[in-house]
This record gives sequence, structure tokens and C-alpha cells, in this order.
Amino acid sequence: MLIPTHRRPTSPGEILLEQFLKPLGISQTALAERLGIPIQRVNLIVNGKRGITSETAWLLAGALSTTPEFWMNMQTGYDLAVSKPKKLPAPFPGAKAAARQTA
Repeated sequence: MLIPTHRRPTSPGEILLEQFLKPLGISQTALAERLGIPIQRVNLIVNGKRGITSETAWLLAGALSTTPEFWMNMQTGYDLAVSKPKKLPAPFPGAKAAARQTA
């Protein structure tokens, strides 16, 4: 997943709403009932106030014919994009060589 640098990243909840719920004509309430979770949980995800957990990823994968990795990768990419510090520390001497050895 590419991390956007010049715009606000798209949250997994926005993808859930725009790419799945709206096109399929599924309400947040109907999704919550199908998943067996509270409507508030779905609403918080859709509104970008809660992330997708591994449990929710499994539930969404089953209900929407995707994979749990699809949802977890999207959440991880989003989390990395929104948490990136403005300035990263300089690497320790020798860190690049050590990183190459572990790759």
C-alpha cells in the first residue's frame, strides 16, 4: 500500500463505506447485525474514530468476500501514514548494513 504524502490518507472505514456498503446497499445497522457486533463499533470505524482489529478484519472478510489481510494491511498503512513523525532520527552507524543482513 502506498502511503500518501500530499493528502490525508483514506481510512479503512471510508473504504468500507464507499466501496462496500454504499454500492451493495448495506446499512451500517445491517452490517453490524450480520457481523454480530454493536452498531456503534461499525459507526466508529466508518467515521475513522476506531481502527479495524484482527477480529473485525475476520468478520468483514467473511461478510464481504475479502480477506482479513486486506483489512489489516489497509489499517496498518493508514496507521503508519497518520503517525509518521515530521522528522526521523538519524540512523546509528552501521544500521544500514545490519538491516541488509536481516532482510
